[in-house]
Amino acid sequence: MSTRTIKLTIAYDGTDFFGWQRQASERTVQAVLEDALAPIEGQRVVITGAGRTDAGVHADGQVASVSLTATIGVLELQRALNATLPPDVRVCDVAEVRADFNARFDARLKAYRYAIWCGDVLPPRHRRYAWHLPQALDVTAMQEAAALLIGRHDFAAFQAAGSDVQTTVREVTVSKVDQSSAATIDYEISGTGFLRHMVRNIVGTLVDVGRGRVDLTAMLDILSSRDRARASATAPPHGLTLVRVDY
Repeated sequence: MSTRTIKLTIAYDGTDFFGWQRQASERTVQAVLEDALAPIEGQRVVITGAGRTDAGVHADGQVASVSLTATIGVLELQRALNATLPPDVRVCDVAEVRADFNARFDARLKAYRYAIWCGDVLPPRHRRYAWHLPQALDVTAMQEAAALLIGRHDFAAFQAAGSDVQTTVREVTVSKVDQSSAATIDYEISGTGFLRHMVRNIVGTLVDVGRGRVDLTAMLDILSSRDRARASATAPPHGLTLVRVDY
């Protein structure tokens, strides 16, 4: 029986998930997808995600790959999965790809967006998707600080404490802060790869720039220090969305 490699593009509201990666006693995105695929394949399958989003983090364009022997067509597979999956997960696209495609190792760029709401009152529809900071922030200073992160740098100061990776050097291609309204600030960052909590630690530090607690010189000093203790507190997960993965 021949095996096909299938690429899934997935969106999810991460509020009620304990992150992407399957865990024995927690509800995760990987687990509900694998559970939905199992009756289609006739046995348990293992899917590979492009990245492991943390508990509470959302996705508009997460990508996963899986090997299947089932002969179901890609459109029928998409419909079957969405009919089975809970409403906080949807398969947006299904494609058959080359046999050796791997959603994690073949990824060339990931793009994230972090949403901040600075108005006094947080509209209920934003409560799951934006960090509420009812205060004025210096957006111009945040924009200047964000631009300093573009390029290839050692981001050890912005990784989660206790992380164990071979290298903390990453390349950031986009790092910008936009204010689309008086209350709405969005941070966009794209890069070839990210350390655990890297985006949320950057956001926490950019917010302190906006508060006047960290200046541009200090931002550069934090980056060059490679010391997590020098950066600010981690921003909460619910403001973060994985927007897309490029291959």
